Amino acid sequence: MRRLLILALFFLFPAAAVTAHAQVAPAATRNAMSLSAGAEGSVFQPDYADQGIAQTSPNRLYGVGAYADFRISRWVQLEGEGRWLRFNEYKGINEDSYMVGPRVPVHTFHGWTPYGKVLFGLGTGSFLTGTAGTIAFGGGVDYRLTRKLTVRAFDFEYQYWHVTPTLWPYGGSAGISYTIF
Repeated sequence: MRRLLILALFFLFPAAAVTAHAQVAPAATRNAMSLSAGAEGSVFQPDYADQGIAQTSPNRLYGVGAYADFRISRWVQLEGEGRWLRFNEYKGINEDSYMVGPRVPVHTFHGWTPYGKVLFGLGTGSFLTGTAGTIAFGGGVDYRLTRKLTVRAFDFEYQYWHVTPTLWPYGGSAGISYTIF
């Protein structure tokens, strides 16, 4: 009986050592919550050319914008942005938008993170007397340059403006952001 007990312990202890981990807790963890703020340059097709109908403008609008990404967890993120398209106007037509909504990162591969987003907010322009309810569908790719700096390599949005006539402006942006925490 004693030999059986020694034999059993002889085989169980090495088996237990193989399955045991060297560390109970990870040596380093990443804070799930973070806030990044950045600036961007944009080029958009405004979908309006001063005829009272939705139509392609002969000029693209150029402008600047600001955005913030609030990461609550890996899959729960919010993005807010403001964009002012004031350069290269056709007949004095410009557009501004202020939106916020969920952002979903797909996967990070060697610092590159593609994402999709749906934003809700308000749009205004020189051709409107008030504001328009706006929904933007889009996505893009971010590249983590350093621990604090992220380059927004490309961001595309297709917007729906709830006005008469209904407008569908679209465009792209690129920028850089700084991680505050």
